[in-house]
Amino acid sequence: MGLPVILHDGFERHLVALVESMTTERLAAIERLGTPEIVLSRRRAEALGLAPPVPGETVRLHVPAGAELAWLAAISGQDGRGRSDADPSLPRGTAGSAPHDAAIRMAIALQAVPAVIVVALDGQDESGIAELGLSGMPLSLLTEALRQSSAQVPISSASLPMDVSTAGRVQVFRPDDGGIEHFTIEIGTPDLSAPVMVRLHPACFTGDVLGSTKCDCGPQLRAAMTAMAAAGGGVLLYLNQEGRDIGLANKLRAYALQDAGLDTVEANHWLGFEDDQRDFRTGARILASLGIRQVRLMTNNPAKTASLSAHGIEVVERVPLRVGHTAQNAHYLATKAAKSGHLL
Repeated sequence: MGLPVILHDGFERHLVALVESMTTERLAAIERLGTPEIVLSRRRAEALGLAPPVPGETVRLHVPAGAELAWLAAISGQDGRGRSDADPSLPRGTAGSAPHDAAIRMAIALQAVPAVIVVALDGQDESGIAELGLSGMPLSLLTEALRQSSAQVPISSASLPMDVSTAGRVQVFRPDDGGIEHFTIEIGTPDLSAPVMVRLHPACFTGDVLGSTKCDCGPQLRAAMTAMAAAGGGVLLYLNQEGRDIGLANKLRAYALQDAGLDTVEANHWLGFEDDQRDFRTGARILASLGIRQVRLMTNNPAKTASLSAHGIEVVERVPLRVGHTAQNAHYLATKAAKSGHLL
């Protein structure tokens, strides 16, 4: 919902609010509770020139008195311009502590820009904190929940004839933490007793649906389905991890930054994200629940192979997917090969 929450850590209480959903009224109310700080991921701090002297997962800066939403947007990278360490209005950063680190991880899990406002509620008694009417959570439980990979529960399934094969089936999996659903798409009639042709395909609205030529996702999706049908069967895991799991809104922010001259990795870092935020343990869990233990994995990404192998799925063969190269995505693909290790 984008509402602030209270993190409990022993006797300490911290109010945490997303910069992305901040309003003028909310910021003023937070300032009445104490001195607010803006907390950034290390990647965003590096873009601002703050990280080298401040090692750690997060960096925090005091919000200057009278700061407006435009200042918060600039510091967090939401305005597409950012600031430099030469800017005299940029406060000095210090390393974040456990509550600040957890708050940033929570923002990333919500696919929000990894920038939060945090205020220590040192001067507030329990009754005063309760009167705020905000949800509270113990820091230790939150940290553990963010560390774990949630279980995937099968919800529903139905047969679905498709262009590539009249024999098909779609099944919906829902994580037990209330997160985004994922889908398995059976093409043909795969033999689950033998190594199954499998693709872990993270969702790409712009490529899969709109036919974008900025990436190779749409052609990879269609080529994988065609190859599975030709081979007699396969399983495509459609993982809702848009934009390497930063979400469509942030993906479009990254696209705008790429139009301004950054490559795909630099754009993610500018917004405060890592190169790739995806967790492929989700795919391993779903495959295991289907009884699939050996796969012929259709991918150009060694990270997918390594993740499945590390979580109990034997990759007996990597099947390349070299399709979808265009003039518009040549630089994007070159960056994936050079910086992310994709085998193109």
